[in-house]
Amino acid sequence: QVQLVESGGGLVQPGGSLRLSCTASGSIFSINAVGWYRQAPGKQRELVATISRTSITAYADSVKGRFTISRDNGKNTVYLQMNSLKPEDTALYYCNAKSVLNEYWGQGTQVTVSS
Repeated sequence: QVQLVESGGGLVQPGGSLRLSCTASGSIFSINAVGWYRQAPGKQRELVATISRTSITAYADSVKGRFTISRDNGKNTVYLQMNSLKPEDTALYYCNAKSVLNEYWGQGTQVTVSS
């Protein structure tokens, strides 16, 4: 089992920045990739960014050049640095971890971009 805890969400003005954190515990050796997803009210959950065990990254087109995913293996933590935030980035952001056989989700952290 893997437990994921997100933090770092909040209210920010357009153009501002936030850094989300996802800290893993449990059977973290089994994790192959970690991703950030988001879900806005009335919309489907969408993939924002992923990072593999070997730190290969991928991003949704809507966040390329603005968001950066990274990892600190010593702290069992994956970060999502979000810059130049837009109102359309407002959503509940979830951390996801995948192993060969399982998939795990955090509880989510709210990001609201508004003036």
